[in-house]
Amino acid sequence: MQIVMIDGQGGRMGKTMIEQLRAAQVEAEIWAVGTNSIATAAMVKAGADYGSTGENPVVVAAKQADIIVGPIGIVIADALWGEITPAMAVAVGQSRAEKVLLPVNKCNNHVVTTTSAGTGEILASAVSYILQYCQTN
Repeated sequence: MQIVMIDGQGGRMGKTMIEQLRAAQVEAEIWAVGTNSIATAAMVKAGADYGSTGENPVVVAAKQADIIVGPIGIVIADALWGEITPAMAVAVGQSRAEKVLLPVNKCNNHVVTTTSAGTGEILASAVSYILQYCQTN
């Protein structure tokens, strides 16, 4: 199983997800793909097996992933303050991978939900879903 974690800016969300997946002992290879080198470094330091940065690594990883995890902006061109290129958004959107999109209400995109969960609860829910998905696939 290959999990691709995509994050930008400081990589804090990706870093936290990878730490939680490692703590839960997910049986998967984790690829960290940052939209910038700071995000990539944070995710690699958190325990990713591999790390790469930029548009082409997102495009390539999206083709190979079983699961793609990231803020919802990874499927919206110009999101994450412009760090997500149209090619990145298309690659993630067209990927056959299971997508675990974390609701982040920034960059002029607002996800309306029925709960007001905090980031910690959202990440814990995502980890739980990924573990269940890895066990059944």
